[in-house]
Amino acid sequence: MPLFLIPFILIAIVVVVAIVMSVRVIQQQQVGIVQRLGKFHKTIEPGMHLITPIVDRVAYTMDMREAVVPFPPQGVITEDNLMVGIDSVIYFQIVDPVRAAYEAQNYIQAIEQLTMTTLRNIIGGMDLEQTLTSREDINHKLRSVLDEATGKWGIKVNRVELRSIEPPATIRDAMEKGARAEREKRAQILLAEGQRQSQILSASGDRESSILRAQGERESAVLRAQADRQAAMLRAEGEAQAITTVFGAIHASEPDQALLSYQYLQMLPKLAQGDANKVWVIPSELNDALKGLGSTVGDVTRALAPADKSKYKSPERVDVFAEIADAKKVAEEESQRSVQQAIAEAQQLESGRAARLAVGETPQLAAAAEPQVDPVAQFLPETDDAAAPDVAAPDETKQA
Repeated sequence: MPLFLIPFILIAIVVVVAIVMSVRVIQQQQVGIVQRLGKFHKTIEPGMHLITPIVDRVAYTMDMREAVVPFPPQGVITEDNLMVGIDSVIYFQIVDPVRAAYEAQNYIQAIEQLTMTTLRNIIGGMDLEQTLTSREDINHKLRSVLDEATGKWGIKVNRVELRSIEPPATIRDAMEKGARAEREKRAQILLAEGQRQSQILSASGDRESSILRAQGERESAVLRAQADRQAAMLRAEGEAQAITTVFGAIHASEPDQALLSYQYLQMLPKLAQGDANKVWVIPSELNDALKGLGSTVGDVTRALAPADKSKYKSPERVDVFAEIADAKKVAEEESQRSVQQAIAEAQQLESGRAARLAVGETPQLAAAAEPQVDPVAQFLPETDDAAAPDVAAPDETKQA
């Protein structure tokens, strides 16, 4: 290689190195701070830039995006001398890269220390209960103090959040016991309410069952009374017809002395069956006695006027089956009215209870305000009404 080319090669190498050293590329959302001979010169925006080699250099590259910095838990003493551990996180953003680079040596560490100091001051003026329930107030106060203090650093604190507040272990145990007692209390209240509703439903069911049972007993009593009345009417009708038939047959046949004597002989064993008859004396001349009895009865029979057969006739028959059908229809209608009345009264009681509960009465006062009605007694038949059919039966029999 010729010697005269060496200087040119050296110059070319120096130029290339200088060009490489003068080219700087800044990424998006970043800002470069250029120093010239150790002093701030200018800021450069994202993109490719040429700087003076050796004289200028990019000292800092600041990220302009919002940063999230979590801080480890710190022990803080409350106003009532209880140590709580607070874990916080800060959201901040650089708004002035020059001041952020030159006003604070390490702005993240400075923000952390300032946060801990401010947090101790705020929590120190609150007791434990306020600390646990006033998290939003603590965040607001802490953000205001930090935003004001970091403004001279070119940093804006957007938000401060307390991630957790850990009270002492003894306090946590007491809080857990209190929460468990509260849950047990609510469970007992719900259980008692369920039992009360169950008892109310059971009582309502018993009441309806008593009403239906009383109604059934009432209808059964009415039907038994009607059956007894109709049976008595049938027996009376049969006996009346039998007596009328026998009486008419006797008078229509005009009995003679022989028939009367025969009937007398048939009645002797029945007369002897009486408890008061101990001794019977039969005359030795039985034929004479029968003749005397027959002559006496014959004289009485001849002395009486001849019987008019036309006036001995059977009584009118009572249509018992039609009467049974009418009574059954009346009983069904009365039963239906009783059921509708019971349902209406039950609905009225329920609507009254709901209205009293709606105006603010307690369930006990609402239950006490309800009228105490015996559901069984109101459906049982009255004594006078039940006896009426039994009194009417003899009158109809006598009329027949």
